[in-house]
Amino acid sequence: MSVVTRAAVEAVLRQYTDPHLDQDPVSAGCLRDVSIDGGRVRVRLELGYAAGLFKAGWAEMLKSGLENLAGVSAAEVQVDCVIPAHPVPAQTPALAGVKNVIAVASGKGGVGKSTTAANLALALAREGARVGILDADVYGPSQGLMLGIKDGTRPQIKDGQWFVPLQAHGVQVMSMAFLADERTPMVWRGPMASGALLQLITQSAWDNLDYLVVDMPPGTGDIQLTLAQKVPVAGAVIVTTPQDLALLDARKGVEMFTKVNIPVLGVVENMAVHICSNCGHAEHLFGEGGGAKLAAQYGVEVLASLPLAMAIREQADGGKPTVVAEPDGPLALLYQQLARKVGARLLRQAANATAMPSISISED
Repeated sequence: MSVVTRAAVEAVLRQYTDPHLDQDPVSAGCLRDVSIDGGRVRVRLELGYAAGLFKAGWAEMLKSGLENLAGVSAAEVQVDCVIPAHPVPAQTPALAGVKNVIAVASGKGGVGKSTTAANLALALAREGARVGILDADVYGPSQGLMLGIKDGTRPQIKDGQWFVPLQAHGVQVMSMAFLADERTPMVWRGPMASGALLQLITQSAWDNLDYLVVDMPPGTGDIQLTLAQKVPVAGAVIVTTPQDLALLDARKGVEMFTKVNIPVLGVVENMAVHICSNCGHAEHLFGEGGGAKLAAQYGVEVLASLPLAMAIREQADGGKPTVVAEPDGPLALLYQQLARKVGARLLRQAANATAMPSISISED
């Protein structure tokens, strides 16, 4: 009878590629323990990203592979998700109660950024992570509406100085809309808006978050620079449509994050294709392949290509975004895949993180 060795076990594991990390579990550093008792093998893996809906199938696949190894009579594979905190640069204070900050941004409005941010946050929560979302668009906040929070709801105040985030679908939520009447526009200059955002994000009592998703305002102005300077953003997701005009502005967003040393995790191509609900005809209303070209230009990847679907808009308007409205539907599965990829790219960025220089912005 063949003697099972750790080297043989690792060799089997190396034959399988984690589709989110694009590496086998051994090379990715996920292997935590190998126990061999005669023909019985027990393996424990830790994924450093939220993958609650993936890990059971992944464990079963690896188990089957190990049981085909000569000398193995039975195999057990345990997969856990343990999400580490992103390294914080020395000149940027850590954000209390938050491990990883993810900025969701676009160069222009109207590309579905806020809807994408909401569904990303909800998808990360469905994968088992503790998640919050901050609506940083102080001029046009929309997360309260999309997440079904009743107009006029106000956060509680803790110890006279902390805003207690509201809860929606298992996600912690904060927005300027919760502190002002929705009919009252924020008529503020850039520095005032930046100061309000900074207060909102640093004085919210975030409760032990693995991920804080920040729905950024469109553009590359004061608010984005304030966030880059004062908040330890771990990575950014750029949302665009395939339209040439949207891509032009999305490039500015990528360039902005690059200049302030915030890694761009990838591109989400929204409204990529429209499928006729009557005949099933597919039509690229806003062009084709634009997101892939943008990603290739900057050496990142397309994290998701989402269709132009009426259901996504209707569900967000109704206060139950796609991930919670139809959690097992094909659209929700696209968002779950997006969430796992974002978490995995964040993990890879953290592994390669180096101390970032301080940012000095001068005004002419």
